[in-house]
Amino acid sequence: MEEQNNIPSQYKPLSAWAYVGYNILFAIPLVGFICLIIFAFDSSNINRRNYARSFFCVYLILVIIIVAILVLGGATGLALYSGLQA
Repeated sequence: MEEQNNIPSQYKPLSAWAYVGYNILFAIPLVGFICLIIFAFDSSNINRRNYARSFFCVYLILVIIIVAILVLGGATGLALYSGLQA
């Protein structure tokens, strides 16, 4: 195994277990989201910051998809309801 002592702590890679731990942490509803935001703006470890930003992007995409489904479902429900009234 190669020594990584000469790598600055800001650039040290995350282990596979770190990614598992961050997945679990970010999955906690309120505390995980707060940690996600903190890690996304923290520059003490670039790899952790980038992972938090990617996780945040996935959250944004999911919110956009959920809002689109709700809008389409509401429009469809309104159209069906007005069709039943006629």
